[in-house]
Amino acid sequence: MSYKSILVNLDIDGPIAPVMKAASELAQRWNTKLIGFCAADVYLPITGPEGATLAGEVWQQMRDDDERRFKELRKEFEALVAGAVSTEWRDAQERPTYALVQASRNADLVVMHASDGAATKDTARRSDPGSVVLQTGRPLVVVGTDTAHRVGRKIVVAWKDTKEARRAVFDAVPLLQAADDVVVATVASTIDQWARESIVDVVAFLARHGVAARSETIESYRESDGLIELIDRHDADLVVSGAYGHSRLREWAFGGMTRSLLDEIRLHRFMSS
Repeated sequence: MSYKSILVNLDIDGPIAPVMKAASELAQRWNTKLIGFCAADVYLPITGPEGATLAGEVWQQMRDDDERRFKELRKEFEALVAGAVSTEWRDAQERPTYALVQASRNADLVVMHASDGAATKDTARRSDPGSVVLQTGRPLVVVGTDTAHRVGRKIVVAWKDTKEARRAVFDAVPLLQAADDVVVATVASTIDQWARESIVDVVAFLARHGVAARSETIESYRESDGLIELIDRHDADLVVSGAYGHSRLREWAFGGMTRSLLDEIRLHRFMSS
C-alpha cells in the first residue's frame, strides 16, 4: 500500500517551511505527486453608504494582494520540492476550510499545520483542523512544531474500538509499514477482557500487513494525559487516532481525546474520522 497523491495545505500568512518539510519527505517516501494548496478570503470592510465605493476598492486591493501572495507561495513551494517529486499547484479565493475540504477529493492524504490547535482563530486566512478532519473523508496529518525527525519514525496508535479508530489504523498502514517502531496503546479507566482482545486483534491485523507492532495498555481515569505521557515515554513523533466529533449548530464539538491531541501542537498527528 502507498499514497498516490498528497495534498499539502499552506497558510497564506504563515511560514510554510515546517509543513513543506514533512509533506515533501512523505511524498518522496512513496514517490507520489505532491499537490500544493492555498486558500484565503478577505473581510469586506464595514462602512456606511457614503463609504461603499471606498470599501469596495479596499476589498479588491486585498484580493489582488492575495493573488500575488499565491504566486509567491507557488514559487516557494516548487523551490522547496526542487523537482524531487511531481507537483501540482492549486489556490482559491474562498474560505480556507471549505476550499480545502473540496480540494481533498483529489488526494489520498492531506497534510497541514495548525498553530492554534483544535480551532483556528482566523477562519478567513487559515483552515480549521478539526473541521477539516471531520469533513474531508481523507486521513489528515497535522504537522507539529517538533520537526527534528522524519514523520513516522516512532508511532503510537491510540486505540479505542470505534469506527473512527479502525478507519485511522487502516488509513495509516503505509506509514506504519515504514516506521521503525509501532506501539498500539489503549488508555482507559478500566482495561477489561474485551479491551485486551480488541488490541490483540489490531496487532494481528497489522502483522498481516507487514507491521511488527506491540501492544500496551494503561488504566487511568485521565485518558488524555495518560496517552500523552505514553507518547513521550516512547519518544514517538507521530500519534495515529480516530477523530471524534459532531456538528453543533455552526461549530464542531470534539471528543475529549480528539481535542487534546489537536491541541498538542508539538506532536505530529495522523487522524481519520
